[in-house]
Amino acid sequence: MATPLQYGDPPRLGSYVVQARLQSLATGFVYLAQDGEGRAVSVALLTSGAALDAAARERFLAAIRQAAPARGGVRGWMARARGRGPLGAPQVIAMDDGPTPWVAVPYTPGGVGAAWFLRSVLVSGTLIGETHGPDFVPYWLGDRSPAVPAPPPPAPPATETRRAVLVALSTLVVLLVLTGAIAWLLLGRDDDTAPPTRPLPPTMFVPTPPPLPSPNDTLKPSPTPSPGNSGTVSPRPTLPDDSGEPI
Repeated sequence: MATPLQYGDPPRLGSYVVQARLQSLATGFVYLAQDGEGRAVSVALLTSGAALDAAARERFLAAIRQAAPARGGVRGWMARARGRGPLGAPQVIAMDDGPTPWVAVPYTPGGVGAAWFLRSVLVSGTLIGETHGPDFVPYWLGDRSPAVPAPPPPAPPATETRRAVLVALSTLVVLLVLTGAIAWLLLGRDDDTAPPTRPLPPTMFVPTPPPLPSPNDTLKPSPTPSPGNSGTVSPRPTLPDDSGEPI
Protein backbone atom coordinates (compact mmCIF):
# COMPACT_ATOMS: atom_id res chain seq x y z
CA MET A 1 0.00 0.00 0.00
CA ALA A 2 1.38 3.36 -1.02
CA THR A 3 1.91 5.93 1.73
CA PRO A 4 2.94 9.58 1.45
CA LEU A 5 6.58 10.50 1.41
CA GLN A 6 8.19 11.45 4.69
CA TYR A 7 10.99 13.75 5.75
CA GLY A 8 14.28 12.48 4.37
CA ASP A 9 12.85 10.67 1.35
CA PRO A 10 14.58 11.61 -1.90
CA PRO A 11 12.49 13.64 -4.35
CA ARG A 12 14.30 12.08 -7.31
CA LEU A 13 16.38 8.99 -8.00
CA GLY A 14 18.22 9.38 -11.25
CA SER A 15 15.68 10.28 -13.92
CA TYR A 16 12.73 9.05 -11.83
CA VAL A 17 10.44 11.30 -9.79
CA VAL A 18 9.60 9.69 -6.45
CA GLN A 19 5.87 9.87 -5.68
CA ALA A 20 5.11 7.62 -2.66
CA ARG A 21 6.40 4.93 -0.33
CA LEU A 22 5.47 1.34 -1.11
CA GLN A 23 7.39 -0.49 1.64
CA SER A 24 9.64 0.37 4.57
CA LEU A 25 11.95 -2.53 5.47
CA ALA A 26 14.83 -2.92 7.90
CA THR A 27 17.32 -2.90 5.03
CA GLY A 28 15.84 -0.24 2.79
CA PHE A 29 12.82 1.42 1.25
CA VAL A 30 10.71 0.74 -1.81
CA TYR A 31 9.26 3.77 -3.62
CA LEU A 32 6.73 4.32 -6.33
CA ALA A 33 8.27 6.54 -8.97
CA GLN A 34 7.58 7.73 -12.49
CA ASP A 35 9.91 8.23 -15.44
CA GLY A 36 9.86 11.03 -18.00
CA GLU A 37 7.33 9.19 -20.19
CA GLY A 38 4.85 8.64 -17.37
CA ARG A 39 5.60 4.94 -16.73
CA ALA A 40 5.36 3.77 -13.12
CA VAL A 41 8.38 1.99 -11.65
CA SER A 42 9.31 0.45 -8.32
CA VAL A 43 12.62 1.67 -6.86
CA ALA A 44 14.53 0.03 -3.99
CA LEU A 45 16.95 2.13 -1.94
CA LEU A 46 19.14 1.02 0.98
CA THR A 47 19.08 2.65 4.38
CA SER A 48 21.98 4.91 5.21
CA GLY A 49 23.34 2.30 7.67
CA ALA A 50 23.23 -0.52 5.10
CA ALA A 51 24.80 1.72 2.45
CA LEU A 52 27.74 2.45 4.79
CA ASP A 53 28.34 -1.28 5.36
CA ALA A 54 30.54 -2.45 2.49
CA ALA A 55 29.42 -6.09 2.82
CA ALA A 56 25.71 -5.27 2.85
CA ARG A 57 26.10 -2.88 -0.06
CA GLU A 58 28.00 -5.49 -2.08
CA ARG A 59 25.32 -8.16 -1.47
CA PHE A 60 22.68 -5.74 -2.71
CA LEU A 61 24.68 -4.91 -5.84
CA ALA A 62 25.49 -8.56 -6.52
CA ALA A 63 21.79 -9.42 -6.58
CA ILE A 64 21.14 -6.54 -8.96
CA ARG A 65 23.98 -7.51 -11.33
CA GLN A 66 22.76 -11.10 -11.52
CA ALA A 67 19.31 -9.93 -12.60
CA ALA A 68 20.49 -7.08 -14.83
CA PRO A 69 20.65 -7.78 -18.57
CA ALA A 70 24.18 -8.46 -19.82
CA ARG A 71 25.68 -6.06 -22.36
CA GLY A 72 27.53 -8.55 -24.54
CA GLY A 73 30.70 -10.62 -24.51
CA VAL A 74 31.13 -14.05 -22.98
CA ARG A 75 29.17 -13.13 -19.86
CA GLY A 76 26.31 -11.86 -21.97
CA TRP A 77 26.24 -15.05 -24.05
CA MET A 78 26.26 -17.18 -20.90
CA ALA A 79 23.50 -15.08 -19.34
CA ARG A 80 21.31 -15.48 -22.43
CA ALA A 81 22.02 -19.20 -22.44
CA ARG A 82 20.92 -19.76 -18.85
CA GLY A 83 17.97 -17.36 -18.96
CA ARG A 84 17.14 -13.91 -17.66
CA GLY A 85 18.67 -14.29 -14.19
CA PRO A 86 17.79 -15.63 -10.76
CA LEU A 87 14.42 -17.24 -10.44
CA GLY A 88 11.71 -14.78 -9.52
CA ALA A 89 13.91 -11.70 -9.99
CA PRO A 90 12.10 -8.74 -11.60
CA GLN A 91 13.39 -7.06 -14.72
CA VAL A 92 16.01 -4.40 -14.00
CA ILE A 93 15.50 -1.27 -16.10
CA ALA A 94 17.88 1.11 -14.26
CA MET A 95 20.38 1.01 -11.42
CA ASP A 96 23.02 3.02 -9.62
CA ASP A 97 26.05 1.22 -8.20
CA GLY A 98 27.53 4.24 -6.42
CA PRO A 99 27.92 4.85 -2.68
CA THR A 100 24.10 4.94 -2.32
CA PRO A 101 22.92 2.24 -4.76
CA TRP A 102 19.35 1.83 -5.95
CA VAL A 103 17.54 -0.27 -8.55
CA ALA A 104 14.39 0.38 -10.59
CA VAL A 105 12.02 -2.29 -11.97
CA PRO A 106 8.61 -2.07 -13.66
CA TYR A 107 5.80 -1.48 -11.18
CA THR A 108 3.18 -4.20 -10.94
CA PRO A 109 0.35 -3.71 -8.41
CA GLY A 110 0.56 -6.57 -5.94
CA GLY A 111 3.82 -7.88 -7.43
CA VAL A 112 7.21 -8.38 -5.80
CA GLY A 113 8.77 -5.27 -7.27
CA ALA A 114 12.13 -3.88 -6.25
CA ALA A 115 11.80 -5.28 -2.71
CA TRP A 116 13.11 -8.60 -4.08
CA PHE A 117 16.66 -7.20 -4.12
CA LEU A 118 16.53 -6.13 -0.47
CA ARG A 119 16.20 -9.76 0.66
CA SER A 120 19.87 -10.47 0.04
CA VAL A 121 21.14 -7.62 2.23
CA LEU A 122 20.64 -9.45 5.55
CA VAL A 123 22.45 -12.76 6.19
CA SER A 124 20.68 -15.21 8.51
CA GLY A 125 22.11 -18.45 9.92
CA THR A 126 25.25 -19.94 8.37
CA LEU A 127 26.29 -19.91 4.77
CA ILE A 128 27.38 -23.58 4.74
CA GLY A 129 25.71 -26.47 6.52
CA GLU A 130 22.70 -26.52 8.72
CA THR A 131 21.48 -23.43 10.48
CA HIS A 132 22.37 -23.45 14.15
CA GLY A 133 22.92 -20.87 16.83
CA PRO A 134 21.37 -17.41 17.20
CA ASP A 135 21.26 -15.00 14.31
CA PHE A 136 23.46 -11.92 14.58
CA VAL A 137 22.07 -8.43 14.17
CA PRO A 138 24.02 -5.88 12.12
CA TYR A 139 25.15 -2.79 13.94
CA TRP A 140 23.40 -0.57 11.40
CA LEU A 141 19.97 -2.16 11.71
CA GLY A 142 18.70 0.68 13.89
CA ASP A 143 19.47 3.32 11.26
CA ARG A 144 16.16 3.71 9.42
CA SER A 145 16.89 6.80 7.36
CA PRO A 146 17.10 6.41 3.56
CA ALA A 147 20.52 6.64 1.91
CA VAL A 148 19.78 9.72 -0.16
CA PRO A 149 22.22 10.13 -3.06
CA ALA A 150 24.36 13.23 -3.05
CA PRO A 151 23.14 16.03 -5.30
CA PRO A 152 24.85 16.26 -8.67
CA PRO A 153 27.80 18.64 -8.83
CA PRO A 154 27.08 22.08 -10.23
CA ALA A 155 27.67 22.68 -13.87
CA PRO A 156 31.11 24.05 -14.71
CA PRO A 157 31.25 27.75 -15.44
CA ALA A 158 30.68 28.75 -19.01
CA THR A 159 33.86 29.18 -21.01
CA GLU A 160 34.30 31.05 -24.24
CA THR A 161 35.95 29.63 -27.31
CA ARG A 162 39.46 30.60 -28.30
CA ARG A 163 38.16 32.63 -31.23
CA ALA A 164 35.83 34.66 -29.00
CA VAL A 165 38.67 35.36 -26.57
CA LEU A 166 40.95 36.57 -29.40
CA VAL A 167 38.22 38.83 -30.81
CA ALA A 168 37.59 40.36 -27.38
CA LEU A 169 41.32 40.88 -26.82
CA SER A 170 41.75 42.57 -30.22
CA THR A 171 38.82 44.88 -29.54
CA LEU A 172 40.31 45.83 -26.17
CA VAL A 173 43.69 46.63 -27.76
CA VAL A 174 42.06 48.84 -30.43
CA LEU A 175 40.10 50.74 -27.78
CA LEU A 176 43.24 51.32 -25.73
CA VAL A 177 45.13 52.62 -28.78
CA LEU A 178 42.30 55.00 -29.70
CA THR A 179 42.06 56.26 -26.13
CA GLY A 180 45.81 56.94 -26.03
CA ALA A 181 45.71 58.78 -29.36
CA ILE A 182 42.84 61.02 -28.25
CA ALA A 183 44.58 61.77 -24.96
CA TRP A 184 47.79 62.70 -26.81
CA LEU A 185 45.90 65.03 -29.16
CA LEU A 186 44.15 66.77 -26.28
CA LEU A 187 46.89 66.94 -23.65
CA GLY A 188 50.19 66.14 -25.29
CA ARG A 189 50.68 69.15 -27.62
CA ASP A 190 54.03 70.99 -27.37
CA ASP A 191 53.85 74.64 -26.30
CA ASP A 192 56.49 75.61 -28.91
CA THR A 193 54.21 74.73 -31.74
CA ALA A 194 51.48 77.06 -30.51
CA PRO A 195 51.35 80.51 -32.22
CA PRO A 196 52.98 83.34 -30.15
CA THR A 197 50.60 85.65 -28.39
CA ARG A 198 50.88 89.51 -28.75
CA PRO A 199 51.82 91.35 -25.54
CA LEU A 200 49.33 93.72 -24.01
CA PRO A 201 49.92 97.48 -24.64
CA PRO A 202 51.41 99.47 -21.72
CA THR A 203 49.08 101.43 -19.50
CA MET A 204 48.97 105.20 -20.33
CA PHE A 205 48.40 107.67 -17.49
CA VAL A 206 47.30 111.22 -18.72
CA PRO A 207 47.22 113.92 -15.95
CA THR A 208 44.09 116.03 -15.82
CA PRO A 209 43.97 119.73 -14.65
CA PRO A 210 42.46 120.55 -11.28
CA PRO A 211 38.82 121.53 -11.33
CA LEU A 212 38.02 125.31 -11.60
CA PRO A 213 35.23 126.90 -9.56
CA SER A 214 32.21 127.86 -11.59
CA PRO A 215 30.42 131.22 -11.28
CA ASN A 216 27.56 129.54 -9.52
CA ASP A 217 29.88 128.54 -6.68
CA THR A 218 30.51 132.25 -5.50
CA LEU A 219 29.18 133.42 -2.14
CA LYS A 220 25.75 135.00 -2.16
CA PRO A 221 24.32 137.25 0.58
CA SER A 222 22.03 135.47 2.91
CA PRO A 223 18.50 136.86 3.05
CA THR A 224 17.68 139.34 5.87
CA PRO A 225 15.29 137.75 8.27
CA SER A 226 12.18 139.68 9.10
CA PRO A 227 11.81 141.07 12.59
CA GLY A 228 10.23 138.55 14.81
CA ASN A 229 9.35 138.08 18.41
CA SER A 230 12.99 138.10 19.38
CA GLY A 231 13.46 141.67 18.15
CA THR A 232 17.02 141.02 17.04
CA VAL A 233 18.21 141.34 13.48
CA SER A 234 21.29 139.70 12.22
CA PRO A 235 23.72 142.17 10.70
CA ARG A 236 23.83 142.36 6.93
CA PRO A 237 27.13 141.43 5.49
CA THR A 238 29.08 144.30 3.97
CA LEU A 239 30.03 143.76 0.39
CA PRO A 240 32.94 145.42 -1.29
CA ASP A 241 32.23 148.95 -2.65
CA ASP A 242 29.25 149.20 -0.46
CA SER A 243 28.53 152.56 1.24
CA GLY A 244 26.69 150.86 4.01
CA GLU A 245 23.32 152.17 3.01
CA PRO A 246 20.48 149.82 2.76
CA ILE A 247 19.16 148.99 -0.68
